[in-house]
Order: sequence, then structure tokens, then C-alpha cells
Amino acid sequence: MNKKILKYLTLFINQSSILVGGQAVIEGVLMRVPGAYATAVRDKNNNILIDKHDFESKLEKYNLKNIIILRGVIGLFESLKIGFKTLQWSADIAEENDANNKTNPIVEILLTIFSILFVITLFFIGPLGITRLIINENLNPLNFNIIAGTLRITFFLIYLIVISKMEDVNTLFQYHGAEHKTVYNFESGKQLKIKTAQSFPTQHPRCGTSFVFIIMIIGIITFTVIDSLFLAYFHTMNLFINPLITRVIIHVLFMPLVAGFGYEVLKLTAKYKSNIIFQILARPGLWLQNITTKQPSDNQLEVAIAALKAAFGDSIKEYEGKEHIAEAIE
Repeated sequence: MNKKILKYLTLFINQSSILVGGQAVIEGVLMRVPGAYATAVRDKNNNILIDKHDFESKLEKYNLKNIIILRGVIGLFESLKIGFKTLQWSADIAEENDANNKTNPIVEILLTIFSILFVITLFFIGPLGITRLIINENLNPLNFNIIAGTLRITFFLIYLIVISKMEDVNTLFQYHGAEHKTVYNFESGKQLKIKTAQSFPTQHPRCGTSFVFIIMIIGIITFTVIDSLFLAYFHTMNLFINPLITRVIIHVLFMPLVAGFGYEVLKLTAKYKSNIIFQILARPGLWLQNITTKQPSDNQLEVAIAALKAAFGDSIKEYEGKEHIAEAIE
């Protein structure tokens, strides 16, 4: 059961929106490349199991890749969908030999509901509710959202620190580091080898941790504008049920828009990583990765490399030996 709970705790932290990249899963790594994705997991017998799928993004299928904001929303949704499916697969493998851990659809539904309520409470109801106790909610929306945003970031940091103390999460964070090192190795144009991959850092500018942090920063500005427009409208139309409930509903509904803005910022910080302004913007997310990524073992890097090679298949020959510019999925 602990493996199943783990997948809900870490789904959003490890998301990655990059040309070649992926996420850590239970005892393994998911790697996504143009046209496919593959997951490699090490089982209890020390074998590396591979699960590969062809994949065509809606961005490519419907020619939406150049529509800003929308491409980020669609990309994030697809990434979460793939990530959840893969985490489920890896969790099942990790506990397939546990006779007391048979999949129960009702438990799965309850865990899903609990995880959603937990996220909404921790990152929406909590910060907004506490902020209402600190200042008058009818004052400047900017001041209100700065305080709420600061609390949201604080809760996020505490959340990361607390779960990082769990043994299973620490192992997952090692696989997270292995994923980043392998992606760096690939982008450098050097041959994919464990020794070469170990020479690269575990922090990557396009990591899901950085993405979440950027969303929180952008959310302060975006929600200020949204609050100013919608709360004023609700006041005028006398549509308020409860100020806190209204704000929570509005903020949750507009999270895809905030995520879309966040995607564009993450894309720019990765593409112009030599620019001092974008370096400063990316730095907090890289600092946070000191928590969410750990130094992997050679065995864990072997799994990450196996996942990337499996994802590419024979087409990896077209990419090897060439440097690749850090770009978000096009």
C-alpha cells in the first residue's frame, strides 16, 4: 500500500516538460522522446523490465505546438496522464509479490480523491484561509495574493522536506537524479554510459520541481488580476456564497491558465539559460532540486539509460553524437 500512496505524493514534483526527459517512478525511470515513451524498472530479482509505448502528442496531431499558453496546458495534461499510468505500473511491479497488496478499485478511487483534496487543502484552502486571518480580504488583491503566495511556497517547501525523509521517497529522488544525469548525457552528444552520466549534475532547469515553483510565482501575479476582475464582478452581482470558497474555486479553475504561463517561462529559462535574467529566474527551482534529486548509484543510472535507449529504439542512432539545445516539447 505504501508504494501506491507514494505515487500520489510524487506525481507532480517529478513532471518534466522537455524534448527528451521524463520522471522518476517507483524503482525506475520514465523517459519520453519524440513519438514514444518507455519506462525501465528494476525488479526484486535485479532484472530491468521495460514498458514502451508509441505516443503522438495532441500538439503535433492538431498542429497546436505554436499556440502559446494552450500548448503548455495540453502538454502538462498529457505529461500527467502518462506519468500517472507509468507510476501505477511501477507501483504494481514493486508490490506484485506482496500477497496482502492486491489492487482494490475502491481503494484506488479513495486514494485519488484523498490526494486531490490534500493538494487543494495544502496549496489553496490553507494559504487563502490563513491570509484572510492576517489581512482584510477586501484590500488590495496584490497584497492578499503576495501573502497567500508566500504561504503556498512555504507549505510546498515544508512538504518537500517532510516527504524527503521517507526512505522510499529518498530512493525515488535518486532515480530522479539519474533521469537528469542521463538527459544531460544525451544532450551533450557524448555516448550514453554510466561513467559519463555520473559526471553531470542532478539539477536540471526544466525539472517539474522548477516548473511547480515557477507556477507559484506566476500565480501571485495571475491570481491578483483574476481576483480583481472576478471578485469585483461577484460582489456587484451578489453571487458570493463565501469569499474563501469563491476564491478557492476561482483559483483551482484557473490553474490550467497559470500552468500555461508557467510552461512558457520554463521554456524560455531553458532556451536562454546563458542569459543572466533567466538564470536568476531559474535559480530557485534549481535550489529546490537539492531536495528532490539525490546522487544516484550506478545501478540506478543503468536503469535510466535503459529507459532512454528503449524509448528511442533504433532511431537513437539519428541523435547520438550530436549536441541538443535544451528545449521544451515542440
